[in-house]
Order: sequence, then structure tokens, then C-alpha cells
Amino acid sequence: MTHIDEPRLESDLGYRFEYVANFIGFGPEDVAAIHGAAGRLAPLVPTLVDAVYDKLIQQDATWRHFLPRQFGYEGEIPTTLEHLTMDHPQIAFRKQHLARYLSALVTRPYDGKMVEYLDMVGKIHTPKAGNPAIHVPSVQMNALMGFVADALTAAILNLGLDRETEARTLRAFGKLLWIQNDLIHRHYVAA
Repeated sequence: MTHIDEPRLESDLGYRFEYVANFIGFGPEDVAAIHGAAGRLAPLVPTLVDAVYDKLIQQDATWRHFLPRQFGYEGEIPTTLEHLTMDHPQIAFRKQHLARYLSALVTRPYDGKMVEYLDMVGKIHTPKAGNPAIHVPSVQMNALMGFVADALTAAILNLGLDRETEARTLRAFGKLLWIQNDLIHRHYVAA
């Protein structure tokens, strides 16, 4: 039996990542499968980004979180949901962020910097980072992660991979997204 320092899980990001990764079996072979899919998934990133935003605009509960100024965005901000159209510059800015995120998942090494990046993805959706006026509720983050997981699964199933590679790639992304979900939701727990 391995001893786990439970308080350290809350205070040491690397320790937490290592614990969750080991628990679910996310390792070098999963990273290799994710990186191995990069060449085929990269051309699909714009389609995946559009699918996510097409989903987000369908509900006021998700779309309203794009009204406040996004961290790093310098342009005009919309004043109402009616003014926040899919072609608004702030949405273009946010789409670029999502595209970089999806690209990072399949290209970057899974080292300490990547773990910090994955953690920031969670933190930036709360008042703890970026714009303190932005607080995306946990239920919306869960819904989004479920949608992204399904979209990635559909994309992988349509790559025409051999069965073994397809299964390995699907499992690797499944594990990765569970880790990402943990690194999102740790910022929603009151300390």
C-alpha cells in the first residue's frame, strides 16, 4: 500500500498531478498516443473550436460568461448577449485561446510547465485568475468538458486509425481529460 499525503494533494500541484495520473494509469504510453495523433488531429482543431462555440452560444448560461472582458483582450467589449455575436472580436480572441489549448494537448511535453498550464485552464475560469468578474459555474465547466470529450472522441473515431491505435488514443485522451477535469475543479473547492 502506498502512503498518500492527502493535505499535500491540495498544496502541491506536481504531487497532485502525479497522484491522479498514476491512479488512472496515465503514463508515457498515453502521452505517446496523444502526440502520435497530433498530425491527424491538428487540421481538425478549427472544426473542433467552431463546434465548441456553436454549442456555447446555444445557452445564455454559457454564453453570458463571454460578456466580461477576457484577460488579455484589449478591444471593444459587448454590452449585451445580443451584441455578443459569433463574429465579435472578443469571441475570435477566445477561439484562438481554445485552438492553442487543443494544439498544446497534442504537441507539448507533459512536464511541470504543462501541468501548470492545465491547472491555469481551470483557474482562469474562476475569479482566482484573469478577470475576477469571470466565474464560470462548475456545472457549466462539467458540461463543457463533457462536450469536448465527446467531440474529441468523435474526431478520433473518424481518423481511420487501426483498431489498436484508435483504442490507445481514445483511452489516452479519456485519461487526460479526467486529469484536466480534476485540475479545473480543484479551483472550485473552498479551502
